[in-house]
Amino acid sequence: MADLFADQEPRQDAGSAAIAPLADRLRPNSLEEIVGQEHLTGPEGAIGRMVAAGKLGSMVLWGPPGTGKTSIARLLADAVGLRFVAISAVFSGVADLKKLFAEAKTAARAGQRTLLFVDEIHRFNRAQQDGFLPFVEDGTVTLVGATTENPSFELNAALLSRCQVLILRRLNEEALGTLIERAEREVDSELPLTNDARAALVASADGDGRFLLNQVETIFDVELDQPLDPAAMAALLHRRVPIYDKDREGHYNLISALHKSLRGSDPQAALYYLARMLVAGEEPLYVIRRLTRFASEDIGLADPQALVQCLAAKDAYDFLGSPEGELAIVQACLYCAVAPKSNAAYVAQKSAWRTAKDTGSLMPPASILNAPTKLMKQIGYGKDYAYDHDSEDAFSGSDYWPDEMQPQNFYEPSDRGFEARVRERLQFWAERRRQSETKAPRGG
Repeated sequence: MADLFADQEPRQDAGSAAIAPLADRLRPNSLEEIVGQEHLTGPEGAIGRMVAAGKLGSMVLWGPPGTGKTSIARLLADAVGLRFVAISAVFSGVADLKKLFAEAKTAARAGQRTLLFVDEIHRFNRAQQDGFLPFVEDGTVTLVGATTENPSFELNAALLSRCQVLILRRLNEEALGTLIERAEREVDSELPLTNDARAALVASADGDGRFLLNQVETIFDVELDQPLDPAAMAALLHRRVPIYDKDREGHYNLISALHKSLRGSDPQAALYYLARMLVAGEEPLYVIRRLTRFASEDIGLADPQALVQCLAAKDAYDFLGSPEGELAIVQACLYCAVAPKSNAAYVAQKSAWRTAKDTGSLMPPASILNAPTKLMKQIGYGKDYAYDHDSEDAFSGSDYWPDEMQPQNFYEPSDRGFEARVRERLQFWAERRRQSETKAPRGG
């Protein structure tokens, strides 16, 4: 994937530089010119310390597109005097790697160490990643990998253990503003935008410096009579698609943020993350499934209507489709966010499942077993069963647990919402049991 100020080719001469893309002409010449990553490149940062010591270890640069991964790798090689070789995992295979490692060994014998920059390193499969290990271990190459995906999920543990993972941040408004100012100096002209349009341009970049500079170049290339306002700029520029891979970390980050915002009873934040997902193209039914799960896990009987709302949203979306049906998803999301919260049902499920596994195949008491045959009646099935509806308050107080078990308390309702009434009911029944002079026959 193209990166901010990517530099896999020799620097251009003055003639070719005049026709090079603006982002290419603005490539930094030193680590100090990298914007937005001072936590790494500054004197106290990991990269700054490596350069000061003149010793460079293998590393993985993990960050969003357009944040400077390729530029940092190139400038690192310059800073410590290493031979710079760059490949992309998208276009390279085993044969390319073998040739590259052979050339690095030859260069090492001549006293020249190699910095190998691998863009999109997560695209290599597990076997290909293992192929790097001996050459990293013996110092044939200093590996600098770049990835937009979480290395914990995408890279082999053996390779990760030999590399330091450095996290690049998406470029903030200040860093993106600096890039615009550099572009204006490069073309010796002020960007023809109103202040509001300039702010909208920065926001639309979503932290991607290369994307921003490409948009800036498009605006400079158009002859304008007057500065563009946000609407006119939007009409000129193509719309940026949000970064969102449905099977990648961005997907899981946003659904986690949505779930935790709901749990924290923040309807505004929950609605924001819901919008982020749907605007980026997430399957609406996936979001409804997660909301439905939330209704049972985090609300439960504190508000039984939450589950009903989520299932109704599913039916409404099936009936209406997009975009009309998305309003029903919004309604379910807001209902879950403002509902009283309880994980009592979730905790009860975990506890009951665990006990069921531990106790194996204990037999229920004979009194509550059906007796469809004469033999089963003769051996006591259904004997002394107390039919609760014949008892006062339709409550017999019978013991329904296997003889080998003491009664358990899996479900402890909260004092919130409808569950507060459930708690009162359970307390009433518990008191009725305590008041019984003798243990009621087993039955139910």
